[in-house]
Amino acid sequence: MKVIIIDDERKARSLLKVLIEENCPKITAIHEAEDLLSGVEKIKKHKPDIVFLDIEMPEHSGLELLDYINKDDFNFEIIFVTAYSEYAIQAFQLAAIDYILKPVRPTQISEAVEKAIKGIGNSQISAKLEELKKSLTASNFNKIGLPFSEGIKFVNFDEIIMLEADGMYTKIQTVNEADILVSKPLKHFVTLLSKISTFYRPHRSFLINLKFIKEYVKKDGGYIVMDNQKSVSISKDKKEEFLTIVQHIG
Repeated sequence: MKVIIIDDERKARSLLKVLIEENCPKITAIHEAEDLLSGVEKIKKHKPDIVFLDIEMPEHSGLELLDYINKDDFNFEIIFVTAYSEYAIQAFQLAAIDYILKPVRPTQISEAVEKAIKGIGNSQISAKLEELKKSLTASNFNKIGLPFSEGIKFVNFDEIIMLEADGMYTKIQTVNEADILVSKPLKHFVTLLSKISTFYRPHRSFLINLKFIKEYVKKDGGYIVMDNQKSVSISKDKKEEFLTIVQHIG
């Protein structure tokens, strides 16, 4: 498998190359580029399987890759290598894009490469990049990328009714679709959506959008009915907190 590293810092490229050689036996060829435009030329010439891409580079940001490569020619995976802030990292996660934080560690490399290899040809990287660009330039994030069996769906926060744990998977119900089964545990979304005030976790198995609460039923220990008629349990230790929150909705 072939890899291209696009980074304006020579030391960063050299370190990444060594880490790939030492930790990723499936990679058989590594090419380097010092800026985006020369990287684009090498992508067209070598047709890589994976591109390690720095974002903050002189003249052209790594995010501009879409401006120079036809979307139909995207048959490789991208792993961003970045020193970005926590705010920007949330954008990567919401767009379901893989990234490695500088300084790079060996375990990050091997995990990212294995994940990228599994996703080659079926990860809709151009769609992910478009959403990432929007998120990084917008004042507020308003979408999340949901990887599922056939690719990825981008859904507005305000279209998500509820999320339900299903083992190591999560069932997500939206206003437009009954179920989207995502191969990530509920805990992943609890962390990712923790700063979105409309989402609340009334029970360890559920994360709900407070906008879609239909009613609270006192019997049987108390439970929530959502707009899609689904019933959601409330943990005993969350009941008082939940009732306080819903009193202030509206």
